[in-house]
Amino acid sequence: MRNRKATLSIVVLFALVAVVMAVVSVKLSPLDQSDAAFAVEEPYLRSSMSTSTTAAAFMVLRNITGTDDRLVGVSSALPGRVELHTHSQDVNGVMRMRAIEGGISIPDEAVHAFERGGDHLMFTGLQEPLTQGQLVPVTLVFERVGEVEIIIPVDLNR
Repeated sequence: MRNRKATLSIVVLFALVAVVMAVVSVKLSPLDQSDAAFAVEEPYLRSSMSTSTTAAAFMVLRNITGTDDRLVGVSSALPGRVELHTHSQDVNGVMRMRAIEGGISIPDEAVHAFERGGDHLMFTGLQEPLTQGQLVPVTLVFERVGEVEIIIPVDLNR
């Protein structure tokens, strides 16, 4: 009787392990997109002066969706506009800011840095100063994943 209970316990344990392994292997499969997302690392938003009507947001986006995607738009709860922008150098060596046409391609498992002197989210037409620690809701719009809601804290000291 004792051996029968031990054997039954071992069989049940192996069955549970098999079920867990099956669930984990399905969840790790690139075919499972139920938790598809972009990881947002170190986001912050700042303006250069308290009276400025413009601001820029910086972050690192990590594509963990299992598929290539493209960031095609952005919106915010702040009044005014927000666009995908970049810096580029003209023929005279002058840095110029311009909107990014067509979005930003972010391959699967790749990262894209939005940083000073490079790509960033440009906020224009602000009607009030940003305040240190303020949390700003932002919607990133991707070609495949769709809308991703994030919160970007204001950090005027970075």
